[in-house]
Amino acid sequence: MPVPDRRERHPSTPGGARTAPAGGTGTALRFVLLIGVVSMFSDMTHEGARAITGPFLGSLGASGFVVALVAGTGELLGYALRFVFGYAADRTGRYWPITAVGYLVQMVAVPLLALAGHWPVAAVLIIAERGGRAMRNPARDAMLAHATAELGRGWVFGVREALDAAGATTGPLIVAGVLALHGGYRAGFAVLALPAVLTLAVLAGAWRQYPRPADLDIAEDVPDRRGIPGVFWIYLGGMGLIGAGYADYPLIAYHFGAAHLIAPPWIPVLYAGAMATEALAALALGRLFDRWGVRTVVVATLLTACFPPLVFLGGAGAAVVGVVVWGLGMAVQESVVKAAVTGMVGPRRRASAFGLFDTGFGVCWFAGSLALGVLYDRSVTEVVVFSVALQAAALPLLLVVRRTR
Repeated sequence: MPVPDRRERHPSTPGGARTAPAGGTGTALRFVLLIGVVSMFSDMTHEGARAITGPFLGSLGASGFVVALVAGTGELLGYALRFVFGYAADRTGRYWPITAVGYLVQMVAVPLLALAGHWPVAAVLIIAERGGRAMRNPARDAMLAHATAELGRGWVFGVREALDAAGATTGPLIVAGVLALHGGYRAGFAVLALPAVLTLAVLAGAWRQYPRPADLDIAEDVPDRRGIPGVFWIYLGGMGLIGAGYADYPLIAYHFGAAHLIAPPWIPVLYAGAMATEALAALALGRLFDRWGVRTVVVATLLTACFPPLVFLGGAGAAVVGVVVWGLGMAVQESVVKAAVTGMVGPRRRASAFGLFDTGFGVCWFAGSLALGVLYDRSVTEVVVFSVALQAAALPLLLVVRRTR
């Protein structure tokens, strides 16, 4: 059944072309920067918390299995619910309210961890934070996509991801500083209340200044399709293979410790370096995507397929290079991937498409993470072969998408 378009209609000229909003490119850029700053403070909050949730649960008496179960459940839920909320956003047209509630749930859950006295309470808050992320992402990205006609798809999502990664770099370092000053885990969560408040404040300002982001769309650059095109599914299949073969940083960090490859104090520093790489790469990849399109994803995948042997089979120097390449791959997955989806689906179905894509990608990532964990206990070489093989298998699908686009 067709999805009704309940959003505000775009102002049009008599010939049907949309009129540019007052301010032109500067208006669109300010909106992108505001959303990027929201992402920066948000990631500062929840990535800072994720750096210590594992040991915090352990300090409350949770077993290793419980820690893994809570983390896995939260991640799976955080991806699986995105289609539900993306569809709801497209169906109702309430993109801002859904985005705001999602951020509110996230930003309240993190500081409340400072008050959790038992691991089941902490587990509920951790899973709730992931649920809030699932709620806000599709609607937020659909609003952000309205600025792409003016600024370029790759650049819009690249800028947002660069600011996002800057927050993901800073948050864990803030928490590490609190712990270094003997503040403890609870103090770490409490300090994160400040970026949480800033997240909600900037979000409220963005909503007030841009109540109808659809007005930023000055021209249609894709057909206004009612459904999801076939190329979307091919693209999801290719990126799903990459996600399934992409090792999580916790597994990489575990290997560094188990193999005595990197000294423990330097492992989180390497992660911060990977996030910094992601921030810089997102900007460069965004520009390249606007020139090359999906070819950017193909070339980047060829490069990122090199990280498993560097990280798992090389020495300390190779491991550092491997983590940098791993950060490059994260930039691809969090920026230009969304830019490609924007060009495949009409504005009325973008939140649903973003949610569907994230759900499929997340399920593949979760299944691949389980497989990589099992393989690691058997052989590090098998982990490398599995990871490289799946990323290589994605290349033919991406080439099909490139020819189609």
